[in-house]
Amino acid sequence: MFSARKHGVYSLSEGQATVADSGNYVNKNWTPISYGMEVVFRQMQIAGNRPRTIQSYDYIFKQFVKFNELVFIEEINSDCIYNYLENLNVKVQTKKIRLKTIKAVLGKLYFNNWIKDNFWKNIQIKVDKEVKSSAKESDIHKLFHLIDTSTFIGFRDVTAIKLMFKTGIRIHTLCEVKERHIDFENQCLNLDGSTMKNHKYLKLPIDAELAELLKMLINHNQRIRKHFKTSNTNVFITQNGLAMNTSKSSNCAISKQLNKYSKRYGLKNINAHAIRRAFAKSLLEKGASVPLISKALGHSDLAVTTQYLDLDIEEVSNSLKQYL
Repeated sequence: MFSARKHGVYSLSEGQATVADSGNYVNKNWTPISYGMEVVFRQMQIAGNRPRTIQSYDYIFKQFVKFNELVFIEEINSDCIYNYLENLNVKVQTKKIRLKTIKAVLGKLYFNNWIKDNFWKNIQIKVDKEVKSSAKESDIHKLFHLIDTSTFIGFRDVTAIKLMFKTGIRIHTLCEVKERHIDFENQCLNLDGSTMKNHKYLKLPIDAELAELLKMLINHNQRIRKHFKTSNTNVFITQNGLAMNTSKSSNCAISKQLNKYSKRYGLKNINAHAIRRAFAKSLLEKGASVPLISKALGHSDLAVTTQYLDLDIEEVSNSLKQYL
């Protein structure tokens, strides 16, 4: 089945091989890769895997084996994987697919007890995630002037946008904010775990203008709830007096409105998440530290916060100059 290789002579019998190393003649019972692949792919076929999937696994793994000049399963190690990936002249996404396939085959060899430990588990291909842009502060301020605040929906939406931009809260949290969460005396939001994604308490300051808008909105809400005979204490409600977090048709009413405003006024990147990112970038530009911004956003990981800070190459370069 196999020809002799430059460093040894191989004799095969029922899927096993004895290696006679040309230097030390150390004998080991090793399993040929071809035999292992034959068994694995037969198992995949029985399990109902598509022929195309099996063919893809076969092609990629054989390429990996050929590149490293491997014959036996016991020869495969992490260096083989790294060497193969480093010499692949393909896109990163293609590399990720190749690695995933190799890991899948190795996992099946491990399942069959031909490999004693899953050394490949922590091998990853790191890819810099594309940072999503934040909304432009100028576009956010344009909305404040373009939206008709003489209507309940318009006034509600402007108040919601200002609250998101000045506190960085998520759209889900916005829909969960109740009157008890607003401390008008100390001008702050006291958000308990029920409103937060990480279920942790968060206290955020609000300015006098925003506090006044929230008071006015609460008064409008009371009249609407009285008219439609609804009962809730949510700060942001539908025009029919319903809480947004329970209404099937208006669960994301603010998000839908933002999408409409973006198209109507020709403003790009106007959505709840982009406004949250704009809040983060605004804090950074004002001199706030990343840990502080992370706390304000309610993040548990600084790495997540850094993804929010939409900095282009020139901004990074100019910021670094002050440390030279």
